[in-house]
Amino acid sequence: MDYRTGSIGRLFAVRIDHGEDVIAEICKLALKENINSAFFVMLGAMAEAELVTGPKEKVVPPTTVWSAFDDAREIIGAGNIFLENGAPKIHLHGAAGNSKNMIMGCFRKKAQAFMVVEIFIVEMDIAAERVFDEKLGTSPIRFL
Repeated sequence: MDYRTGSIGRLFAVRIDHGEDVIAEICKLALKENINSAFFVMLGAMAEAELVTGPKEKVVPPTTVWSAFDDAREIIGAGNIFLENGAPKIHLHGAAGNSKNMIMGCFRKKAQAFMVVEIFIVEMDIAAERVFDEKLGTSPIRFL
């Protein structure tokens, strides 16, 4: 384990509108507002999304299992923002469901808002970045 302590910086209340890509919009905001370290919670609905729903087997690095939906679902999620190679990288986990199906995982590709998604971002003063780790096959945060 490794950790740092820090303080809360700015707070952002964000509305993502119908048809907009949630991950792309968070990245745009992070660039515009120079958000380098933050966490967020979100709620609303997505029209469609592509997400990782687990590893194929319990091995490191894992073979990724992708899932998707395009039938409009209510969503709840939590995530963070750190830089990777100088650009904002969004790590978003959440659950999406409707009266027929439920899915949970890591939203990485398409994440299109349906009607509205509300996001509450809390900036932190923790110096960290994402660095790709070949052994893990992912980019965990590394403290500076």
